[in-house]
Amino acid sequence: MSHRLLTDPKIVLATHNAGKVREVAELLAPWKLDVVSAGSLGLPEPAETEESFLGNARIKALDAARVAGLPALADDSGFSVAALDGAPGVRTADWAETRQGDKIVRDYALAMSKVEELARHATDRRAWFSCALVLAWPDGHSEGFLGEAHGHWVWPPRGTNGFGYDPMFVPDGHAQTFGEMTPTAKHAISHRAAAFAQFAAACLPPPS
Repeated sequence: MSHRLLTDPKIVLATHNAGKVREVAELLAPWKLDVVSAGSLGLPEPAETEESFLGNARIKALDAARVAGLPALADDSGFSVAALDGAPGVRTADWAETRQGDKIVRDYALAMSKVEELARHATDRRAWFSCALVLAWPDGHSEGFLGEAHGHWVWPPRGTNGFGYDPMFVPDGHAQTFGEMTPTAKHAISHRAAAFAQFAAACLPPPS
């Protein structure tokens, strides 16, 4: 299967999540691309109406590419717990939403406590992160890739690195949570790194 190579020197990261911007920008660093985020460009956040990570990433990438007139890379990722039948899954961010006055904000400490409350009595502690990356062009073409990281969830959360549910996830073969790992250690084994490796092999030229 042939893929379209990214030849433009500038790319939009179709996210308003500062943690995702930081991680993806670090992964893209060897290619020396001019990386801008949808948030910094003031692009709107489209409604994520699909029931899959790839579907939602494709919505975000196509929307950003169309509005910005540039290739756009979108990430849709989530945390899944076996004892909760894969929840929160594509609703990962929704579980963190809470109201502060007239604003909706995301509180991941609250989201992690929901996981613990619902799954505390389960003997099956398996959990996994999924990451879909979709690269889209203004002409509507897109390429999609899916990566996963498997492990188990722990309580209480540990570590202040990473973001989201990282402090409660221990990847297979490791003792530290994603929240305790250095960014370099996490990047080597994360769901995002797995998806990125597929994306880079298919759509990026060899780094200069």
